[in-house]
Amino acid sequence: MQFTNLIRSDIKENIQKDTLDILVIGGGITGAGIALDAITRGLKVAVVEMQDFAAGTSSRSTKLVHGGLRYLKQFEFGVVAEVGKERAIVYENGPHVTTPEWMMLPFYKGGTFGPLTTNIGLKVYDFLAGVKKSERRKMFKPEVAVKREPLLKREGMKGAGYYVEYKTDDARLTLEVLKKAVEKGAYALNYMKVIELVYENGNVVGVKAEDVTDGSVQEIRAKKIVNAAGPWVDSLREIDNSKKGKTLRLTKGIHLVFDEKRFPLKQAIYFDTPDNRMVFAIPRDGKTYVGTTDTVYKGDIANPKMTIEDRDYVLNAIDFMFPEVQISAEDVESSWAGLRPLIHEEGKAPSEISRKDELFVSDSGFISIAGGKLTGYRKMAEAIVNLVAKQLHEEEGKSFPRSQTKYLPISGGDVGGSEGFKIFVINKRKAAKEMGLSDQTANKLIYRYGSNVDIIFNLYKNDKDKAKAANLDPVVYASLRYAIDHECAYKPIDFFNRRTGAIFFEIDWVREHKDSVTQFMKKEFNWTDEQEDEYKNELDQLIYEATHPIEQEEN
Repeated sequence: MQFTNLIRSDIKENIQKDTLDILVIGGGITGAGIALDAITRGLKVAVVEMQDFAAGTSSRSTKLVHGGLRYLKQFEFGVVAEVGKERAIVYENGPHVTTPEWMMLPFYKGGTFGPLTTNIGLKVYDFLAGVKKSERRKMFKPEVAVKREPLLKREGMKGAGYYVEYKTDDARLTLEVLKKAVEKGAYALNYMKVIELVYENGNVVGVKAEDVTDGSVQEIRAKKIVNAAGPWVDSLREIDNSKKGKTLRLTKGIHLVFDEKRFPLKQAIYFDTPDNRMVFAIPRDGKTYVGTTDTVYKGDIANPKMTIEDRDYVLNAIDFMFPEVQISAEDVESSWAGLRPLIHEEGKAPSEISRKDELFVSDSGFISIAGGKLTGYRKMAEAIVNLVAKQLHEEEGKSFPRSQTKYLPISGGDVGGSEGFKIFVINKRKAAKEMGLSDQTANKLIYRYGSNVDIIFNLYKNDKDKAKAANLDPVVYASLRYAIDHECAYKPIDFFNRRTGAIFFEIDWVREHKDSVTQFMKKEFNWTDEQEDEYKNELDQLIYEATHPIEQEEN
């Protein structure tokens, strides 16, 4: 089955008439991971998502596949060990979308971390996370730290720890996992909103889902219904009348983006704030982004916004650690706000709540997965599919193999692992040069699409006339055609946000191409004028919100 909305009605029909083992509600990283784990073990699986894939938490994180260093502070050694090892697996299976990033942790007189605690902490971290030799921590004297990052505050500096984190594009990681699942036979549809659960004899046997693109409703049945809806997990548990015991607590985090000319950060930094929280400042594609905040959230789950207070908190943190930059609100080029669905435990502050994931099975058999984090997506998926496989074995006598995903490259990851990817990049740069593409464009495309980049190159090379006829830049055309045909993009916002990340890191590029992209998509999908206006306004609204904080949260 192809992964495109051009055959939306066929996908809907197949989902409805096939005998599904699992129906997953939620197309974020967890739902994508479950789909891949299930399909590779021989289960029939479908995923429905009410927005676009990765539109919730999975496109709004700090964009790091964490090793979990901060969980050492909470003595969650098991979490550190597991996510550290998982991080390496995520990297090897998709080295195009996840890359090692040396992170510096400066410490100051009176700060949370000192030379001894940092050294011990990073040593324990290296051991627990199974960090490979070349990436083990180093300790720097103040003068070395300042040489590596001249913008750092010098007063009171006692040195710095140096260790590896892994940078990713969270939305594209989600898409690559999902694309692989679809390639193996899974069904997946965005803009399908579950509005009701269907029961027989007290057991959940299906859902009623509304197609958000045209308002039609259909019933989808499956042997097991899995709720992987992230921040919406409790909303679905409420429909099932099973929201009891542990519940979700949503906290919000925002990130600010600056042009590197204004904030020329050379080195990723993980630093203490004046209120003893930790914040990241990370250079990326000619920009520097900084975050995150951690505040309890009670507003509209689908649309968390940055407040002036959020923005000022991050600006003050930058000012505290990088005083020479003299950053101001006018320097913010873009931003994003996201929600963390944490398991609520009485009497704990937001930043102390565990990021462990929890499985809930209700009396009706409705399975929910809550909490967890980007790095651990594969293990969460494995736990869910283990449970479903066990239930199906007990009920039907069927047996399924163990998880198959540990050494399975995701879509775009067929490059021979991290070592093979280095050679792959050299070869593809050469090919791009022969086509007249700049090194900068070539790099962007190679790291975005990995082993699928040849499709982009062929579209660029062979469809220049089509691009011209559509009034599209050939690179934009190739990326857009691919997003529509192979990545299930349906609206301009899908393309400019989740498929390219441009709304965050190239907002002027979005402004430049949004009209021609919208026109092209209108023709492809036969939108009505009303749909065109709605999708156009949606994109304009997001551009506005990325650059304009609101006064305060609406509860």
